[in-house]
Amino acid sequence: MTWQNVPSPEEIIDVGKKRFGGFLRSWPLVILGLFLLIGLKGVIYSIGPDEVGVIQRFGKYVGLTSPGLHIKLPFGIDAVTPIKVEKIFKEEFGTRTLRPGVRTTYSPRQHTEESLMLTGDLNILDVRWIVQFKIKDPVKLLFAVRDPRDNIRDISEVVMRRLVGDYGVDEVLTTKREEIDHIAQQEMQEILDIYQTGVSIVTVKLLDVNPSEKVRPAFNEVNEAKQEKEKMINQAWEAYNKVIPRARGEAEQTIRQGEGYALDKINRAKGESERFLATLAEYKKAPAITKKRFYLETMMQVLPKVKAKYIVDSQQPSILPLLHLDKEGGSGQ
Repeated sequence: MTWQNVPSPEEIIDVGKKRFGGFLRSWPLVILGLFLLIGLKGVIYSIGPDEVGVIQRFGKYVGLTSPGLHIKLPFGIDAVTPIKVEKIFKEEFGTRTLRPGVRTTYSPRQHTEESLMLTGDLNILDVRWIVQFKIKDPVKLLFAVRDPRDNIRDISEVVMRRLVGDYGVDEVLTTKREEIDHIAQQEMQEILDIYQTGVSIVTVKLLDVNPSEKVRPAFNEVNEAKQEKEKMINQAWEAYNKVIPRARGEAEQTIRQGEGYALDKINRAKGESERFLATLAEYKKAPAITKKRFYLETMMQVLPKVKAKYIVDSQQPSILPLLHLDKEGGSGQ
C-alpha cells in the first residue's frame, strides 16, 4: 500500500456511517424491548399450593394472594414473599438430623449447651427434644418479629429448662414425660402469642432423657440400689401377704370354733336343766314309779356294755361257788 491509497479521515467516517448507521438508528428500540421484557418478567408470579403470598408495595404491606398465577406491578413497585403455611417445620434441641428416613442418621456432635439441665432434686440430665410448628399468620411472621426461628428456639429452651427444674430426676425419666410435653407446648404457645410471632406450636416431644455421661456410672449404681431395695420390699410384702392372711384366717377359725363349742355347751346345759326340772316335777307326782323307771333305764344303758353277767339268788348265802361259772367245766355245776 502506498501513501496515495491511504483513506482520509473523512472517508473512514463515511464508511462507518454506512456500516453502522442503521444500528445506531435502531438502538433505542432495542433498549426499549429489553426494558419491556424485564418488566413483563416481573409482572407474572406464581404461589405454590401450600403457600400464601405477602404483597408489599414500596415496602408497605398491602395484602395476601392465594396459590396460583398472579400479576403485580413491575420494576420493584410490588414485592411478593411466598410463605409456606401448610408445611410443618421442626426444630431440634440436643441433637441434629443429618438424613431423615426409615433409618434416620443423626449428627455425632453432642450439643450439650442445649441439652444439659438441672432437675428439681439437683441431678444433671441430658434432655433432647423437638418442637414442631406451623405458620398461622404470615403477616405477623414477617413484620412483628425479626428472627422467628431464634425466638422459637430461645423460648423452647427457657420453658423446657424451667419444667425440668420443677420435677425430680425419676419423674423426668419415667412418669412425667407426657405431662412435660403437654405443659411445654401450652406455655410456648402463650409466649409466642404475646410476642405476635404468627407461629402455631404443633408438638413438643421429649426424644431422649439420660443422665450426663460424667455421672452416668454413679447414676446407674444408684438405680441398681433402688431396684434392689424395691425387690427386697416386694419380697417382704409377698411373705407378709402369705403369712398374715393365713394367720388371720386360722385365728378367725379358732374363734368361730370356740364360739360354736361355747354355744353347744350352753344349749346342752339348758336342755339338761330343763329335762331335770321336768323329771323333778314328775318325780314329785309319783316318786316310786319314777325311781323304778330311772332304774330300768339305767340298766338298759349299762347291761349291753357288760361282757359277763351273773344272776345271783337273793337266798344264796354266798357267791363263791359261782365265781368259776365261766371257766371250762363250770357249765356242769
